[in-house]
Amino acid sequence: MDLGLQLSQLYKLQMKNFTRFFISIFFVGYIKFAPGTWGSLVSLLIMFILFNIFSLPLFILIISFILLFFLSSYLINYFSSFTNSHDSKHIVIDELLGVFFIFLFYELIFVYNDLITYLLIFFIFRFFDISKIFPANYFDKQLHNGYGVILDDIIAGLYTILTMIIINAFI
Repeated sequence: MDLGLQLSQLYKLQMKNFTRFFISIFFVGYIKFAPGTWGSLVSLLIMFILFNIFSLPLFILIISFILLFFLSSYLINYFSSFTNSHDSKHIVIDELLGVFFIFLFYELIFVYNDLITYLLIFFIFRFFDISKIFPANYFDKQLHNGYGVILDDIIAGLYTILTMIIINAFI
């Protein structure tokens, strides 16, 4: 076996391992019970670190979100190709993107304190992510690629934002 072929096979193996690590958010998506819920919890922790500890400017966060969106779509497609699956339960990077989208509007949706806001984000987002209210169900069923996997969570995030704005209007 020549060295070029060995390096090619090693590269493919490493790329598959990185893809599994990335799309499952540090292998959280491989938790057997409710991987989407665990993915959402880890996503909240990541957003806490990103927004409160690093305190990055909104412009940098928006650019990061866009880059993460396209990288995630590409890696979801790659994962689906070598696992012969669509929207595998192991893919939870879409939860991270949905929660990340919500946090871009944190100033609008903040309710009383951070703990209450985080709890509301978690429960409302999970409700909308699971129920897949139109047009989330359309993207989930009609787009059989990374964008379809991600966009239903972005829409769940949008519904979460709108719900929390309404909650704020009545508090």
